[in-house]
Amino acid sequence: MSLAVVAMLFASCEDSKKKEAEAQAQAEEMRMEREKDSLMKVEEMNTANMAEMEANSIAAKAMGNAELSTLVSALQAADLAQTFKSEGTYTVFAPTNEAFNKVAKATMDNLMKPENKEQLQGLLKYHVLQGKMNATDVLANIKAANNKLDVTTLNGEVLTLSEKGGKVMIKDAKGNTATVTSADMDASNGIVHVIDKVLMPTM
Repeated sequence: MSLAVVAMLFASCEDSKKKEAEAQAQAEEMRMEREKDSLMKVEEMNTANMAEMEANSIAAKAMGNAELSTLVSALQAADLAQTFKSEGTYTVFAPTNEAFNKVAKATMDNLMKPENKEQLQGLLKYHVLQGKMNATDVLANIKAANNKLDVTTLNGEVLTLSEKGGKVMIKDAKGNTATVTSADMDASNGIVHVIDKVLMPTM
């Protein structure tokens, strides 16, 4: 009789342990599912945020502006379009198609050749500053620098910014001066100021 009771108790104990183990396994499985769902939601949000950022990026803004189609072609030829779609903060002085038309055709044709990609990258990076400076910031910094503000571009060379008649003027390494014709085209990864001349580094 007592052996039967012990056997029953033992079986009951084993059954409880089995149920407990099953319950733990089920709880762990549910926890992992929740984590997986949570990670998927985060990933979906990141993908959506990235898509939104790219849609409002400097590259996208330039692509959506008919006046900047030559610049877009140059960025693509230089493999820089992706840079200006990605995260970061840039101030871009964007020459119009008309500005590029002022550059000698032979010079532009030469720069667009695959073997001169590095030179083209240098030219385009000469139009970009690290960080975001809207027109108000630019004018304030120019004023603080007594109307002669030197800024270092992404290619390591310097541009000199000044103000004349309320407009921002940009002098390049060759001594040529461009004028900002349209300012503050806001983007998710910076800001674009349209200019009327292509800025030439020492190259």
